Amino acid sequence: MLKKDLTEYNFPEDLKGMSVKELELLSVNIRDFLISSVAKTGGHLASNLGAVELTVALHKVFDVPRDKIVWDVGHQTYVHKILTGRADQFDTLRQLGGISGFPKRQESPADVFDSGHSSTSISAAMGLAEARDLRGGTENIIAVIGDGAMTGGAAFEGMNNAGMRKTRMIVVLNDNAMSISQNTGSIARHLRRLRASQRYQDMKASVKKNIIRVPGVGDTLYSGLEHAKDLIHYAVVNECIFEALGFHYYGPVDGHSIVELTRILENSKRFNEPILLHVVTTKGKGYRNAELNPQRFHGIGPFKPETGQAVSAAAGPSYSKVAGETLVRLAEEDERVVSITAAMTDGTGLTPFAERFPKRFFDVGIAEQHAVSFSAGLALGGLRPFVCIYSSFLQRAYDQLVMDIGMQRLPVVFLIDRAGCVGQDGETHHGVFDLSYLTAIPGMTVLAPSSGTELMRMMKYALAAGDGPVAIRYPRGVAGEDIFPEVFAAPDEAKGFRLKRGAELVILSVGTMGPLALSAAELLKADGTAAQTVDVKTVKPLDTKMLASIGRKGLPVLTIEDNVITGGYGQDVQAFFSQGGYANRVHAMGWPDEFVGQGGTAELMAAYGLTAEAAYAHARALLGK
Repeated sequence: MLKKDLTEYNFPEDLKGMSVKELELLSVNIRDFLISSVAKTGGHLASNLGAVELTVALHKVFDVPRDKIVWDVGHQTYVHKILTGRADQFDTLRQLGGISGFPKRQESPADVFDSGHSSTSISAAMGLAEARDLRGGTENIIAVIGDGAMTGGAAFEGMNNAGMRKTRMIVVLNDNAMSISQNTGSIARHLRRLRASQRYQDMKASVKKNIIRVPGVGDTLYSGLEHAKDLIHYAVVNECIFEALGFHYYGPVDGHSIVELTRILENSKRFNEPILLHVVTTKGKGYRNAELNPQRFHGIGPFKPETGQAVSAAAGPSYSKVAGETLVRLAEEDERVVSITAAMTDGTGLTPFAERFPKRFFDVGIAEQHAVSFSAGLALGGLRPFVCIYSSFLQRAYDQLVMDIGMQRLPVVFLIDRAGCVGQDGETHHGVFDLSYLTAIPGMTVLAPSSGTELMRMMKYALAAGDGPVAIRYPRGVAGEDIFPEVFAAPDEAKGFRLKRGAELVILSVGTMGPLALSAAELLKADGTAAQTVDVKTVKPLDTKMLASIGRKGLPVLTIEDNVITGGYGQDVQAFFSQGGYANRVHAMGWPDEFVGQGGTAELMAAYGLTAEAAYAHARALLGK
C-alpha cells in the first residue's frame, strides 16, 4: 500500500511487492519529494528527475546490496539513496556532516563505489564482476552510465576489455542527450541514430524467429549465422558500436516505462555475457522548469519550486563569467585565439565565446586527456589555445599536461575554474591539488588572481607571453574587486619589493586568500603587531627577489593558500629559505593531507582552521607571543 511520506517505507524491501501501478505512483511521489528537498538544500535536480523510473526498476528487479550497482559520475543517485533507506536524511543533503550528493561507501552498503567524475563505472563494474567469478559468486553487477560519460575514453577501454573477456555484467546506458551541456560529437550522433532505429530491433528479432523455425536445423543454423545480425546493422544503422565491442545491445528502451524496464532487466539477468541496455530518458522529467532548462537545473542552489527562481542571486559577476567575457575580447583582437572545454561550456563561462566564434570553439565532450593533447596540436599549428576545465577534472589529464604540454613548452593557457574549496559537492570536486600538481611541471607558469581584474590582466599576459604554458587558477563564485595596491604585470622574479619599516612578520597570501590575510593583519595590528601582507599573484616561478629580501631580514613568514599544504606554495617557500641558508620560521596554512568532505565553503574553512582568527594565532605563535 502506498504511503504519503517516503520516510515511512522500509526500502528497498517494500518495492518487491508493489504492482506496476503502485510503482508508477511511487515515481510521482519521488519526483515531488526531490523537487521540494533540492529546493531547500540545492543539488543536482534535473539528472535525478530523469532517472526516477529507471532507478525504481533497478531496485525492483535486483537485490541490492547483494547485487551491485555502480553509478557513473554519481550525481543521479538521489533516487537510489531514497530507495535504500535514506529519505529521512535528505534535509542534510550536501551539508556539513550530512549525506553526500554522490555515492559514498561509508554511507551505505548499497553504495558500492565512490564516484564523482565520469566514465569509470564500466571498468569498476568489470572488476567487481571478475572478482565475483573468481570467488564463485552469483550476484549481478550493473553499471549505470550516462550518454555524456560515453565521450570519455575510459568507458570504451572498459567496454573493450569486458567485451573481449565476455564478462557477465550489465551496462545501463542512460541516454538523455545531455551531460551538463548538450552532448556533442560522433558518439552523440551514433546514439541519435540508434534512438531512431527501433526497426533494427524488430528486424533482428524477425530474422532470428524465421531462422529458428527451419525444421530440424533452426537452432544450429542460427548459432552458425551469428554474423547475420551485422548485415542488419549495416542495413539499418551502419553497425552498432557496442556490439562491435562485444556487448549484446538491447534498445532503445523507454526509460520512463516501468513495465518495459522491468521486463528487459529481468531478461538481462539470464545472460552469461556482457549486456548493454540503451535507455532513453528526459533530463528534468516531471518538472517543467527543469525540462525546459536542464543545464540550469543540473546543479542548482536553493530555489522556489513554484517558479524555479533562485532564492538568492550572486552579488556580482563570477570568475567564470569574467574569464569567458575576457576571452571573447582577446579573440576579437587576435584571430589565433581558440577555446577548448570538456562538456562544460556553460559552467566555464564559454557560452558567449561559442556563440561569437563557433569555428574557434571546441567542446570535446567529457574527454580531458584528449582536450589537453588536442590543444597541444592546436598550439603546434600556430594557434593560441585557452583550455577551460575545472581543477578537479584537469587531474584526469595529468600525463598529457606533463608530456604533451610541459615537456614541449607549448604556449597553451589553462583557465582552471573551481580551484580551491568548492563547498557542497565535496571531495570529488574540491580543486585543492592543482598548485601542487602544476608547480611540479618544469616550465609551467602558475598564476592565482585575487580579483576579477587580476584575472583579466593575467589572461592578457598569458596570450602575449607565448614562451611556454601558463595556468591561471581561480575559484567558484563572485569575482571581487582589487584589494591590494600592487598591479599584476608579469611573473618577473626581478620586480621590486620593499619591506615596510617596522614589520615584524610577513603574511604571503595566494590569490583569493587575500581578504583572510588582511583580516588577520588587522587583528595583529589591534594587538600591537605590525604584519606586512603580500598578495602572491605568481605561484611559479617563485619571486626569489622578494623571498630573499624577507630572508635577509629573518622575519617569520605565514603563508595562506586554498590548496593542500603538501606540495603547495607554503612548502615551496620553506624549501627556498632552507636551501638558501635563511633562518626564517615559516608556518604554512592550507588544507590538510586528507580528502575534505562536503559543506558550505565558510563552514569547511572554519572547521579546518582557514580563518583570520586561526591565522592570527599562528602568527603570534611564530613570534613567540
